[in-house]
Amino acid sequence: MIYAILLMDKPGTADLRIQIRPEHRAYLAQISDRMAFAGPLTSEDGKTTLGSLIAIDFPSRADVDAWLKDEPYTKAGVDALTNLTVALKHSCISS
Repeated sequence: MIYAILLMDKPGTADLRIQIRPEHRAYLAQISDRMAFAGPLTSEDGKTTLGSLIAIDFPSRADVDAWLKDEPYTKAGVDALTNLTVALKHSCISS
């Protein structure tokens, strides 16, 4: 099941986000075969990172929680879990 995970940065963590980013990307790479999407959320001008949106296939909510517990941004205190939603797989059909 694909879970859409919205993580918003805590105020004042921009420098920490930059410092932890290589570790975060390596952690995502470990499950890239199950990832539907992952990327930063930015302000409208594209200059300020506000958080992350990640969509990953996990067997259960417990697996999501375990993965998030060790996610580098979350572990370092950059992100606060804002929303976790199941995203159903649909195919696009055009007429």
